[in-house]
Amino acid sequence: MFVHAGLLHLAGNMLLLFIFGPPVERRMGGAAFLLFYLYCGVGAAAFALGLSSVLPIHPFVGASGAVLGVALAFAMAQPEAELVLFPLPFRMNARTLVVLLAGADLVLAVWADDGVAHLAHLGGLASGYLFVRIQGLRRRRSAREPKTVERRAVMAPIPVRQGGTATQVRPAMTRQETREEYPAAEVDRVLDKISALGIQSLTPEERRFLDEVSRRKRKDLH
Repeated sequence: MFVHAGLLHLAGNMLLLFIFGPPVERRMGGAAFLLFYLYCGVGAAAFALGLSSVLPIHPFVGASGAVLGVALAFAMAQPEAELVLFPLPFRMNARTLVVLLAGADLVLAVWADDGVAHLAHLGGLASGYLFVRIQGLRRRRSAREPKTVERRAVMAPIPVRQGGTATQVRPAMTRQETREEYPAAEVDRVLDKISALGIQSLTPEERRFLDEVSRRKRKDLH
């Protein structure tokens, strides 16, 4: 994972990690992201070794499997995020890009003998997929972090007089909390997209959602 075939190989992997890594790291947290990265790298090698009796394998060099696992996690979190494929003059969403990369590696693993460990690339993608499906990308709350306060109604007794003498108790709805819980996962997804691709990448629906959350937040503060 830490030795590459050359500067071009290293630069390509680091470029992909620079693009896809920060949004995934913000969602998972630094320590969890590091473990995820190492897990994808080890999983890539294990996957290739497991299929070595069926398909020919080549020496494992570089971090491509781990980086592709990170790219897959990004695509699962933000499948419609548009990416500029420099120097190509067109855009492609993250899901399509990862599907094309996986398809190319699958074809090359079966029919090409180019000295590249394509099986390890597929293993990194498979490891990333399994991790995200089982573990998810959300940062786990620590014991010291405050919990989100939800708005909910509680039952409070109110005395009611009937016939001027008898007193009964009936339930009434009162507000105990005034802070409304926001869809944190969707807010995080939109903010991660802005951080990674700029505010111009937002769709009209995402812009309206962000405006609505901002408006409600300002209303709560007054």
